Amino acid sequence: MESTELTRNYSRILLDLEEVPKHYVNILPHLAEPLAPPINPETGDPVSPEMLMAIFAVECVKQEMSPEKLVPIPEEVREAYMKYGRPTPLQRAVGLEAALNTPARIYYKREDSSPTGSHKLNTALSQAYYAKKEGVIRYATETGAGQWGSAVALACAHFGLEAMVYMVRVSYEQKAYRGVLMRAYGAEIVPSPSDRTEFGKKVNTEYPGHPGTLGIAISEALEDTLSRGDTKYTIGSVLNHVLLHQSVIGQEAIVQLEKADETPDTIIGCVGGGSNFAGISYPFMADPRFETTEFVGVEPTACPSMTEGEFRYDFGDTAGITPKVKMHTLGKDFTPPEIHAGGLRYHGVAPTVSALINEGRIRPVAYEQIPVLESAMVFARAEGVIPAPETAHAVKAAIGAALEAKKTGTEKVILFNFSGHGHFDMGAYAALMEGALVPEGEMAMAKNGQPLPQTT
Repeated sequence: MESTELTRNYSRILLDLEEVPKHYVNILPHLAEPLAPPINPETGDPVSPEMLMAIFAVECVKQEMSPEKLVPIPEEVREAYMKYGRPTPLQRAVGLEAALNTPARIYYKREDSSPTGSHKLNTALSQAYYAKKEGVIRYATETGAGQWGSAVALACAHFGLEAMVYMVRVSYEQKAYRGVLMRAYGAEIVPSPSDRTEFGKKVNTEYPGHPGTLGIAISEALEDTLSRGDTKYTIGSVLNHVLLHQSVIGQEAIVQLEKADETPDTIIGCVGGGSNFAGISYPFMADPRFETTEFVGVEPTACPSMTEGEFRYDFGDTAGITPKVKMHTLGKDFTPPEIHAGGLRYHGVAPTVSALINEGRIRPVAYEQIPVLESAMVFARAEGVIPAPETAHAVKAAIGAALEAKKTGTEKVILFNFSGHGHFDMGAYAALMEGALVPEGEMAMAKNGQPLPQTT
């Protein structure tokens, strides 16, 4: 098929409702070695399912450890997916290709088309369904930039649960309307560190004005959960069951690329905890037809857990409430600079992503905030869609790959996950256009000229 015909016929590839996936794809059976189990920090022994069931919905714990290659999606969840926008479009970036004058063909999966503006609803709906089914009344969680908190708020409204959200303070202040959206869906939201929990009070007392981290917010949500009998905890990234639910993204993308008669050479996603990257990548990794495909994970240099973190056991939260998991980590006490990509300000990364990095199946890269947001502006002007700062990391990598293809004269197919829109992130782009952003090295100093506190 000629390139002009491909552009005309496949600039936007849609699927029918019945093509929403009926199973989740589990990456665990496809790892080269069994995943290191989470361990009890007091005994050093693997944690029991019962310990995890005190925190998470029972079905989520079962999925966390499932050896099955495919896990059925409940029909009630599939119906919710359809209601809220699945299957999502796959779009060819014809405007960006023209702007770059590249022979590469660039496709992006439009997860921004959900009501909450990101991929997070895929797992929020699933987790809320399982919790409701077992009689949970209330869900507690953390959120960074607010995309996850928004998804939890809507999922809880859909299935009739109460939602309590601890939002990292710097993002709570940078993205105030994310909080408004959560409240519109009926959630209660507070900035973290807060005065709702003992750990939050401790951090606020020792470090007044602390910007917060996802690790601190996780600690608060877990403390909240364990202090009540009607509440379970829901998490938006890192753990296996979360990444499992996101596999609907990649499954749809496989079918959509087949309709365009395309095979991806490179697949790209931004990485904080790893959920959207896994969502687009894991179904391709599990399919032997794509064994030559390159997978690129992109993170901020301000929080380089993949590129600079140690591969070791660490807590998922700052207070040390969670079991320890083996992952690439900067340490639970790490406080990242106050970059606008709040969803990527996490000290660790998913154990499965970490294992695949070690296997050489994922190539991690890190970029600084200013060139990332500049790439987002290039994309917005070419495609008309403004990326979230997190998503902009994947955009920059895709542009880099397309320019490399131009340099070598290679016809290359690039796929990336457009994980969320930037409609609540105008402060970031205003700061960029006004020249108010500073390099991460300078940003790492607090307003009083002292280093950001490394919470213990």
